[in-house]
Amino acid sequence: MPDHPELQLPALIAIDHDDYHAEHVGRLADGRQFFLTTPFAGALQGAAGNEFVALYLFDAAGALLEARIDEFGPRAGMDREARNRVYEQRLAELGEIEFDRIEIAPFALTRFGVEFGLIPNWPEDEGEPLSISLQPGDYMAFFEPWDSGDYDT
Repeated sequence: MPDHPELQLPALIAIDHDDYHAEHVGRLADGRQFFLTTPFAGALQGAAGNEFVALYLFDAAGALLEARIDEFGPRAGMDREARNRVYEQRLAELGEIEFDRIEIAPFALTRFGVEFGLIPNWPEDEGEPLSISLQPGDYMAFFEPWDSGDYDT
């Protein structure tokens, strides 16, 4: 919960399809939205880290319906071919899709002892902006205006 009551979570965050971290975002034939990505927990403070494939499915209004998350262990010993196969399998499971802008609500869930989702970063000091990061890995950060479709890396 924020220390600054004037800040509120956005109802939706727009993510435009691109050729980088948002390469596999869009809509299924039935109107559901999807986001296929590769989050990671860094190797920090003695922790070995962990690599994942995550497929998030949202309803047409942007609410999270399902998260299919596969774990591959630390990057140094990870079987990259296995991860790539699972990634391609998750993409193929979607059937007919259209890569396009998605608008999804912030969400959080825990798998493998790790928090996943679009997680708010509440500012510590007055005047700092609220940001929302894709976790784990903090590799996409979103700021107002929430409907811009843009993110920072």
